[in-house]
Amino acid sequence: MSKTKKQKNRDVMKRVICLILALAMILTILLSTVIAMAAESETFWPSGISVGSQSAIVIEASTGTVLYEKNADEVHYPASITKILTGLVAVENSQMDEEVTFSRDAVAQSRGGTSSIARDVDEVMTMEQCLYGMMLESANECAYAIGEHVGGGDINVFLQMMNDKAKELGCTNTHFVNPNGLPSEDHYTSARDMALIGQAALNNETLAQIMATKTYQIPPTNKHTEITPLNNHHAMLNFYKTSKYLYDGCLGGKTGYTDAARNTLVTFAERDGMKLVCVVMCAEKPYHYEDTTNLFDYCFANFKVEDVSNLENLFSNQSEDSIGVLAENIDLIETKVTGNVVLPKTVDTSEVRVSVEPTKNEKDPSIVGRVIYTYGNRQVGVGDLMFTGAGEYNYPFYNIDEEKGGSGIAYYKLNFVFVIEIILAVILGIAVLFLLFKSIDRLISKAYRFRASHKRYQPKYKTIKRKKRRRGKRRR
Repeated sequence: MSKTKKQKNRDVMKRVICLILALAMILTILLSTVIAMAAESETFWPSGISVGSQSAIVIEASTGTVLYEKNADEVHYPASITKILTGLVAVENSQMDEEVTFSRDAVAQSRGGTSSIARDVDEVMTMEQCLYGMMLESANECAYAIGEHVGGGDINVFLQMMNDKAKELGCTNTHFVNPNGLPSEDHYTSARDMALIGQAALNNETLAQIMATKTYQIPPTNKHTEITPLNNHHAMLNFYKTSKYLYDGCLGGKTGYTDAARNTLVTFAERDGMKLVCVVMCAEKPYHYEDTTNLFDYCFANFKVEDVSNLENLFSNQSEDSIGVLAENIDLIETKVTGNVVLPKTVDTSEVRVSVEPTKNEKDPSIVGRVIYTYGNRQVGVGDLMFTGAGEYNYPFYNIDEEKGGSGIAYYKLNFVFVIEIILAVILGIAVLFLLFKSIDRLISKAYRFRASHKRYQPKYKTIKRKKRRRGKRRR
């Protein structure tokens, strides 16, 4: 092998080793980043409880923070908890003193031994009375009559309103084909979706009051000469058939049962200023009540709610990547006092992280962003970002189109400390690679000399061996 070829092999070996080292450095950096992200996601969240219901979820009502979930996105038949959405759509699209007339189709919903208060064809009640009949006694004919009335006489119009409302609330696994929850293969929802519906219902003052009512009386109507007494069937709120499951702080809810759905239950409760929504589905009796009680006890014991206005220096420890370029003066930013965050009781609020999404509010131009509070990888609250500066384009969200809530102004800001750190890191990396290259060159040279000194000598030229002449026999 010639000297030139050996030198080429040495150069190739150097390049290969340098490439391997460079890749190793890159992998080390990536691994460090992954480890850091994993460490950040490893945050404490209480989880030491289990339930017998096939599907369950608990959320905090003001923030929507999920405190517990089990198969929350599984699709199930809802039975009569459907009526929560029926009531919500009705309250938002009618007045309580409107007169509702029961059609023949509405009255037919009470046949077959289903839940009913025995209304008659052409009977007239107010919307309020119908809502109490539906939510307390789970009267199916009341639910249907409400749907026909709000839908302008067409139940299908009302059903479309229900499904549209579900989508508006963020439901992704819900489709209703009747207003009362009677069995149908196309009538389904999930525990998570019902929690969103329940949250909206609890935040509606009129509907929340109806669901929290223990007893009610419907006065005589054009078809009934006597008062019709109503009792709330939710055993955690009202001592109707048993007092075993009464729960301190219960704000009502809705029960449900069919053979196909089994027991379903939506319940609201409040303690120490924290309101919770609990949903259990496909549960066997009496686990729907026992699971709900245990989940409430566990969540109230392990979680707390904090007003964001009490969080001092909320943005002071946040990175610019998370809150964006909030103008030049961070003091111009303030959060709405109505926002809440929900955390485990053992976690300090200093561990909350903040991110901002730009937005525009037509009713209040001072609201320029939506604040999202997170703990680890969980969203634990939301709020509004207020900008106290004046001027049409004085929004803090530069480099974002106006249609997306930004100012539309191009803005560039250099972080000189970060730039210097990058330059120093590059210089250090080059120095390290140079030293490694020199060290490798020395090692290769030493290895080559060592191999050459211990190699047995071989002549450069081929030794010509003299052939021996064969001696023949002498002739005589």
